Amino acid sequence: MNFALSALLVSASICLSGTLAVAADEAAKVTSLMSKDLPDYPGKEGLVLSVEYGPGGSSPIHKHEADVFAYVLEGSVVMQVKGGKEVTLSPGDTFYEGPSDIHLISRNASKTKPAKFIVVLVKKKDVPAVMPVK
Repeated sequence: MNFALSALLVSASICLSGTLAVAADEAAKVTSLMSKDLPDYPGKEGLVLSVEYGPGGSSPIHKHEADVFAYVLEGSVVMQVKGGKEVTLSPGDTFYEGPSDIHLISRNASKTKPAKFIVVLVKKKDVPAVMPVK
């Protein structure tokens, strides 16, 4: 599998195994679960990621030039895009980001328990899944 996930959450190292280690205030673990070309949408691909935040974990401000769907599996996650309200998501809750959204807040709501969520992106092929924003 070849993933162009450069600069994921500002600082990332890509492993050929599909696991991504992310540097942030507290480490986040991002694992690529699947990548699939979308033949009905030429030039597009679907990408499925698992994101785990340790207690107090967070991501720096970033954006995705993609349609992004998140589903919380465990713990609680705080999310906010520019112009939107800050929301706290619990297991079973979902979150959407559009291709032009800037993701201002993505963090674990707890300082003592981990959080885990699944992210599904529909994006242009050969475009990084995540890009830092200053």
